[in-house]
Amino acid sequence: MLRRIASEAHIDLRVLFERLAPEHRYYDEGFKQEIKWDVPLTDGYDFAALNDIDLEREIAACDVLWMHGWQTMTLRKALRIAEKLDKPVLMRGENCTLAMPDGAGIRGWIKRFYLNGIFSRCTAFLAIGSLNAAYYNDHGIENGRIFSMPYAVDNDAFRDAAANARENKEALKSRIGIPANAAVVLFSGKLSRRKRPDLLVDAMSRLAQSDPKPVLLFVGDGEMKSELQEMAPDAVFAGFVNQSELPAYYDMSDVFVLPSEREPWGLAVNEAMACGTPVVVSDEVGCAPDLVDGRSGIVFPTGNAQALSEAIAECLTDSSQMGAYAAEKILHWGYDADIKGLNQALNEVAVNHGH
Repeated sequence: MLRRIASEAHIDLRVLFERLAPEHRYYDEGFKQEIKWDVPLTDGYDFAALNDIDLEREIAACDVLWMHGWQTMTLRKALRIAEKLDKPVLMRGENCTLAMPDGAGIRGWIKRFYLNGIFSRCTAFLAIGSLNAAYYNDHGIENGRIFSMPYAVDNDAFRDAAANARENKEALKSRIGIPANAAVVLFSGKLSRRKRPDLLVDAMSRLAQSDPKPVLLFVGDGEMKSELQEMAPDAVFAGFVNQSELPAYYDMSDVFVLPSEREPWGLAVNEAMACGTPVVVSDEVGCAPDLVDGRSGIVFPTGNAQALSEAIAECLTDSSQMGAYAAEKILHWGYDADIKGLNQALNEVAVNHGH
């Protein structure tokens, strides 16, 4: 997305990272292992690490500051500097009430007071989805200051890679120990408690018997791996799979499941849909209202294993048609929409701030 933005003739983009790991290799606490993504992360746009630059000088030199949240001391410092220098700020956080509620009582009041202070320093807001926009509305931000810039992935890259992998689908199944004619139910992500992979194991055990029975495939790693292997000895654990290989796993699967609690968005849902795979998500997954509509997939009540099992069964009976609709639906939720929303916000800033 940053490369796409940098290619816009009227935008001079400079990206500042709080941290840049050497060779982009780092220990991921969620996956419980060292990670090095196999796709280019910093090609095609101007960037710098914060420890190599003077933050105030950088902000002084810009026309508009675009921020991703306010969760660190550095981000809050940048917000204060922008206010001091009278620089317009575009805010693109991922908050939504179902994932990050303010809470009740005095603690909730204090949090809202704090957020009001943050938001008062922002010129406009770039909403990643409808629940994120509603969160800003709930904190007093009027619609005229909110612009749609949806959370998206490179739909074309996932679609094309999945299509290229299709002819080798049976070989991939064979390599990881899945019968060629077995349906595949996929979980892809960190094996953490909040994502509820254990609920998926429970739901799979409730499926009606069939021959061959659907195979549960876990792609990813994390704190629950050993526990899940004991709970589901028949499941296949592929381990961590890097970005360039992921589309083949989505394409091989008949349904993708994200049963998370308090999930702000869930970009793996975008990835699966771009690969033509229907999805089942809990009603606490932030992308559900925008992407999962009964035709692209099914939303089930969080924590309800029986409802999850029924949703999986329904998707398996109509996987091809639902997957085709999912692939069509996600086409409208991509980088073109991001560029459009960003340009609208920048135009608003130009009108009101003379930038």
